[in-house]
Order: sequence, then structure tokens, then C-alpha cells
Amino acid sequence: MRRTFLVVSVLLLVITFFLGVYISKNWYVLFAGVFFCSLMGYYDMLQTKHTVRRIYPLFGRLRYVMEELRPKIYQYFIESDIDGRPLNRIDRSTVYQRAKQDNDTMPFGTQLDVYAPGYEWICHSIAPKNFNALNHDPRVIFGNKDCKQPYNGSILNISAMSYGSLSSNAVEAMNGGAKIGNFAHNTGEGGLCDFHLKQGGDLIWQIGTGYFGCRDEQGNFSPALFAEKARIPNVKMIEIKISQGAKPGHGGILPAAKNTPEIAKIRHIAPGITVESPPYHTAFNSPKGLVQFIKQLRDLSGGKPIGFKLCIGHKSEFIAICKAMVAQDTYPDFITVDGGEGGTGAAPQEFSNYVGAPLLDGLTFLDDVLKGLNIRHHIKIIASGKITTGFHIARAAALGADACNCARAMMLAVGCIQALICNTNRCPTGVATQNPKYTKGLVVADKKHRVANFHKNTVKTFVELMGAAGLDGMQGITRSHVYRRVSLSSMYAFEEIFPSVKYGCFLSGEMPEKYKADYAFADENQWGTYPVGSWSKDTAREKVEETL
Repeated sequence: MRRTFLVVSVLLLVITFFLGVYISKNWYVLFAGVFFCSLMGYYDMLQTKHTVRRIYPLFGRLRYVMEELRPKIYQYFIESDIDGRPLNRIDRSTVYQRAKQDNDTMPFGTQLDVYAPGYEWICHSIAPKNFNALNHDPRVIFGNKDCKQPYNGSILNISAMSYGSLSSNAVEAMNGGAKIGNFAHNTGEGGLCDFHLKQGGDLIWQIGTGYFGCRDEQGNFSPALFAEKARIPNVKMIEIKISQGAKPGHGGILPAAKNTPEIAKIRHIAPGITVESPPYHTAFNSPKGLVQFIKQLRDLSGGKPIGFKLCIGHKSEFIAICKAMVAQDTYPDFITVDGGEGGTGAAPQEFSNYVGAPLLDGLTFLDDVLKGLNIRHHIKIIASGKITTGFHIARAAALGADACNCARAMMLAVGCIQALICNTNRCPTGVATQNPKYTKGLVVADKKHRVANFHKNTVKTFVELMGAAGLDGMQGITRSHVYRRVSLSSMYAFEEIFPSVKYGCFLSGEMPEKYKADYAFADENQWGTYPVGSWSKDTAREKVEETL
């Protein structure tokens, strides 16, 4: 191929030169084009970094063109309506249609294989409720016995996405939609900024391991800065980020290209560098310390609801947090459980694909532990993880959620096309980039209404589902209402797959066997789990009985 290219390039140069001179007055344009391509080919033969280009001069470059076009060709011409990832075409189209107030009904029946393992459905009632008689704006009160400023929140809110990872226009549009629709907007761990406040929507201020916006020059938590911002009227709740589903056990990542001077000022960091948040908090170093930190933030904020977000990892560590709550009689007002299926954050593929419990497993575990310790009534649960439809809200509610957060669906509502280049600063729709060339195309005045429309129409379909199931609202749904097919001839209710626990069973000697080992080795004074394989079931049982 290399020899062929040399011969052909020389022949083309000679031919274009002589033909151009005798046939066209603009011969030098054609000659220049051939000459430029020849130089590219010669360079490809001489360079040593790219094997394909070295062996196939010039033509090897087509590989990179095809790689650039592959996601777009696949999305628009190859994938079906149901096999796209992370979100399939049906779910994406539903978000777009509801955001634009277009027709969101489907013709000719479902495209899903209802006999395939994994298919899920909700049971309907022979005596469904009249939709018009139901509450079309279901709310939940966040605030327990220690909270002085409870928040009356929506059952669907915007999940954590930072300014920096999202553009200023995207952040402003989302907050504007939250203002119109009367729901909450989570700031993400990147700190509070003017774009969060400009539209006046309710905010959940997230505090991550980097303490952006409330940190001193050494990167440690600053109580004074926190107190100043936590008392802003728009800030309705504060969320401590322990971990997130996109990369549990890994700190947040802000690429250098997105770290503008403005963002650096907001976060109190140096501009133009890649910022990786620590994977752990420095304000506390034990479950007991976390509970004390919750109390500190509640006092500093004037009694606003305080919670934390995590993706379930070692089960004993979460149980240890609960033990610390009971010991100190101090409880968060809410816990956000994120699914290991990931979210909008950039992450190494090993963390996105293989770390953290998926949402359904983490949610049921968390709900079971809180009920088993008889502290569920103190704490509201927020579920976060690929929530895009009313059914997803219903499924989460059946497993114990009081409310849901969604991120990717809200990105779609403001114009995201799932180009899958969020981490490159080249988002073509201006949603996940800081490049003004792209962000100017996202018009806040239009997109904020789309965010509000998506929220309103999704909550509406959820309420309709509750009515179809014969329920008056979210509180009545249980694990027995949702079924999953596990084989062609077998289907089980969630109650059979994730059996419910009795209130207080962890304290009454009726603890399910599957929780005993983790409970036994949960230590409120330190993080960590028991050594795998070093204890028998009998030893674990004895340890549980001794603890109780």
C-alpha cells in the first residue's frame, strides 16, 4: 500500500500539472490539492505513532472520520426504538414530546418484548380511581423533629448536576423550569452560582468532598462560608454527597477545558486545570462523625432540612450510619439513594460499569434497614437513577421512595441529543459545555418552559398510573403492585423478589438472615466492613445477638 501510494501520488502530480497547464487556466488549484494530499500521505508514512496511517497513507485517516460519525450513524440509522443506550429512543422521544407539549401517545401497541426476562409492569385495578378526582400535584414534606424549616417538595425534582459540567444557560433553564413548575433543582457539588439564583427556583445545595463554595484556601470545610450561603432564601435543603452512581468511590471530575476563571472563582480553585474532588470527606471520618456533621449543618443553616446522597456499597457501612443515628438520636431529613447505573458525571468506564449497587437493589436495602431499625418515619427517601417516566417513579415508590430525582431526562428536556460527548466540552446542543460557540444556541426563555412541561406531564402520568392501580396516591403503592418477568413461564411481584421487613424487626430478634452479618460488623466509630470469609454464619449470628 505504501509503494502504491508513492507511485500513484507521483503520477497524479505529473498528470495534474501537465493537464492543468494545457486544459485549465486554474490548473494550480487542482495541482495544489493533489500536492497537499500527497504531503499528508508522506507524513503518514514517516510518522510512527499510528500504525494504520503508516501502512495505509492518507486512506487510513478515513478510520478516524468513521469513528467520529459512528455514534451518530448508529443512533439515527441503525439502532431500534428500544435498544439504544443509556436511554432508548422511546424514552428519549417521550421526554422530548412532553417537554414540547407534543402528542406523547403511542400507536399500535408496545414494541417491548413482554415475554422477555426483565420486563416489568404495574398491576391495574378493576375499580380504578377517577383521575380528575386525584391530586395532580402530589407533594412530600421534608423535615423531621429537629428541622425548623420543613420543605414541601415535589415528588419529582432535578438531580445533582453542577455548573461547570453543565453550561450557564442549561443551569439557568433548569432552575427557571423549577420555578415555573414549583419543584426543586439540585445544584450538584460545584457550588452555588448566580445562574442557580437568577430565575428564583427552589434549590437543594449539594456539598461534595471538595466543599466547593464553602471551603477555605486549604480545601477544608468552612462553617462561616457555608452558613452565609445556606441561609439564602432560595436554598430549601442541603445535601451532603457521600458518593454518586456515575462513579461511586471516586471523586468528581471537572476537565480543564471546562474550568473557566468564572467557575474557578465560584468553586474557590485555580482555573484551567483538571479538578478531581477527593474520594472522601475531610470534615468527618466515621459514621458517628457524619451524623455530627449533619447536626452541625442543620444548626448553621438555621434548621433547614439536611440529608445525604450515596450509592450503596458495603452494606455494613450504611448500617453503621444508622446505628450512629440511633445512638445520637439525630437523623437526616432525607437520604438520596443513587443507582450504580450511572448518571451525567464523567467517570472511568470501570466505575461506570462495575462499581456500586443498582438503584432497585440499593433502594430496597436502604428502605429495609430504616424500617428494621424503626427509624423510617424520621427520614424521607429520594430515588435517583434513570428516572424518565411515570412508571419509573411508580416503581421507585413501590420499593420505598418518597420522591425521585432525574438528571438525564432534564438534560434531554433542555435540548440534549445523547451525543455521548459530555466530557469533551464539545456538546453540540450547548448543554454540557462551556464553549460559547455552542452555549449561545440554548435559549433560556424557551427551554425553561420545556423543563416545566416535562415535569408537569411526567407527574401527570404517574398520578394516572396510581389511579389505574386503584390508589389515591403514592403512599398506597407497595412492592406487591409491580411485577417482573424472570423467565417465559415465571413472573414475580417485587414483594417476592425483595421481601419487605417488619418495622423494628432488627430490634426484636426477627432480623432477616441476609442482614445479620452486615449488622453485626457495622461499627459507628469507623468505616469498613468485616473480613470476607473470616467469620462463619454462626459467629455472625452470635455477634448480632450479643449486639442486640
